[in-house]
Amino acid sequence: MNIVGIIPARMASSRFPGKPMAKIHGIPMVGHVYFRSKMNKTLKQVYVATCDQEIADYIKSIGGEVVMTSHTHERASDRVAEAVLKIEKKSGEKIDIIAMIQGDEPMIHPKMIDEALKPMLEDEFIQVVNLMAPLKSRNEQNDPNTVKVVVDLKGFALYFSREPIPSWKKGAKKVPMFKQVCIIPFRRDFLIKYSKLAPTPLEQVESIDMLRILEHGYKVKMVPTHFATHSVDTIDDLKKVEKLMAKDALLKSYGKLH
Repeated sequence: MNIVGIIPARMASSRFPGKPMAKIHGIPMVGHVYFRSKMNKTLKQVYVATCDQEIADYIKSIGGEVVMTSHTHERASDRVAEAVLKIEKKSGEKIDIIAMIQGDEPMIHPKMIDEALKPMLEDEFIQVVNLMAPLKSRNEQNDPNTVKVVVDLKGFALYFSREPIPSWKKGAKKVPMFKQVCIIPFRRDFLIKYSKLAPTPLEQVESIDMLRILEHGYKVKMVPTHFATHSVDTIDDLKKVEKLMAKDALLKSYGKLH
């Protein structure tokens, strides 16, 4: 199968402008995501989809592939859908599965991509997958930058929110609590369909791509990851991740990918 990784990235983040180029141990955050994604052996190629020349120039400088996209996209999934069509037009090859890898996950491990792809490779009816990880504290559950998810008994998403779900007051500490981890494989045709679906009320209120899927009646398979990561949404997150990555074993492998 033709499986590719696409990293959507833009400088105009409302919560942290310029975030993709913020440096962690001297390397822009989007560079960490790119290098670590390239270590995955399942992906045929990894691209960065961006509307910003600064990001494009950097990715090219490290030998990466860039797809320039419109600056009007509000959702990362829409940006990736545009990139897919441009990649296919240029290469002449149809893509089967796209692993969307958010550019604010600098601690991702290459094996996380395989964790996310596994259900899709085993079941042809699964159209989109998200990773999820346990919430570790009440502070994390209350953080609006952390997207929470609740799932049904078969592991499909029931709802995503930036609010604390399930309710702590009603005994949430007694049931599993999860956050979304943004490694999100789509089947190619479903991603293109997603991009043509009308944006939905809950998607817009919560500012979460996956709610467009749920509101239109489709399913999102959730998969627990065995790796601990921390996404970057604020300057404080950046400082925390820099400390967490101080002894990261993958850092020394980046040079081999140039």
